[in-house]
Amino acid sequence: MQSVLRKWRSPEKTGAQANPERHLLEANRNIRELIEDTTIPSAVRAELSAEFDEIESISNKLRRGEIHIAAFGRVGVGKSSLLNALLQRDAFSTSPLHGETTSEDRAEWQSLHDGHVVLIDTPGIDELDGEQREQLAHKISQRADVTLMLCESDLTDSEFQALEQLCTGHRTVLLVLNKADRYTAEELELLLQRLQDRCQEFLTPERIIATSAAPRPETVIRVDGLGREHEWNRERAPDLLRLKERLWSILEKEGQTLAALNAAIFASELDEKVATRIVAARKSVAEKIIHNYCIGKGLLVALNPVPITDLLAAAGTDIAMVIHLGEVYGFRMSRREASKLLLTISAQLIALMGAYWGMNLVSSVLKTASAGLSTALTAAAQGSLAWYATYLTGKMAQTWFSRGKSWGSSGPRDTARSILASLDRDSMIRTARDDILSRLKRS
Repeated sequence: MQSVLRKWRSPEKTGAQANPERHLLEANRNIRELIEDTTIPSAVRAELSAEFDEIESISNKLRRGEIHIAAFGRVGVGKSSLLNALLQRDAFSTSPLHGETTSEDRAEWQSLHDGHVVLIDTPGIDELDGEQREQLAHKISQRADVTLMLCESDLTDSEFQALEQLCTGHRTVLLVLNKADRYTAEELELLLQRLQDRCQEFLTPERIIATSAAPRPETVIRVDGLGREHEWNRERAPDLLRLKERLWSILEKEGQTLAALNAAIFASELDEKVATRIVAARKSVAEKIIHNYCIGKGLLVALNPVPITDLLAAAGTDIAMVIHLGEVYGFRMSRREASKLLLTISAQLIALMGAYWGMNLVSSVLKTASAGLSTALTAAAQGSLAWYATYLTGKMAQTWFSRGKSWGSSGPRDTARSILASLDRDSMIRTARDDILSRLKRS
């Protein structure tokens, strides 16, 4: 499965900002291919149902031309107040109680060309009993096209770590020092310099902006005609000019491109999860297939009193197993192709396990010499050896298929040696023998 992110090139590398609509269409096409991929097993799709629901939502977002801006930060830093100030209306709750925002809240801002901008409020990331809310906040911010990381002073360790995490992976982040009206001009200058110094590895100075979303009223002294002083509080307008200028500069120049890139990043992450789940699912199914063939071949060899037909039956079982394993990994194998692979595997196992094949032939002779009298122990011994040989053959074939029908750089000899080194042969043979003996007694 090809990664969606690898298919989509960032604007910095292609100069794509001149044609963002093409990249929106391309990103959405790639996402639709992932959503509609019929090769994804139903079990994997069910396991990742939440992620597939989310990528469906992202696909709809791209079709609508939406650009999402999320506010992120600790409780009480003024996320809701900032978004309300940008909207110039009270769309988000600004209760003085901590934890007022418990889920994702959205409001449309202003038109942007053919689409529109959506502002998203998130829960605080530092609530004592809000672990799920914190996870939701991180999730929303990571999916947003632009994230506003709010603080009200120098960054705490947890804020710094959260900001650093947000800035990785092509994310567009602005660090917003809110409540700037609390500081004198000199204090504000020192604080901004401090933030620039701490964040210089992942944020440029122009992306660190001071704002006052809900400035405190200023005290005004008025002297009346009789010379008496009257004190009163006068409301002050929000100070968001620099933030607005920076946001609109980003949105107008690369807003749609950011939306496409962010969608591609999420699709790539999902693509990797799907691939990982498919590998795990195939491995689990392959292990069950190998185990079933081990039991089947072990019993077949143990119950068959004629040694030559033992070997012929064993070869037929191994061919069927290889064909079955190939189907699990998406490869259709003819009997001729399976036989050719088995010859390669057998050659390596014979070279590394000559003693086993000698034991196998001796056991076969002993079973014939006993003339069928009390051969259970001998049959079980031979069957357990066949069980073990089938397991090794199956693991070799599984490795070859999982590498795309290739032995890779190590080659078949090193692959066989590695598999042998990873197994406790004596323990496996004892287990196989006990299993076969119990089944022989029931037959």
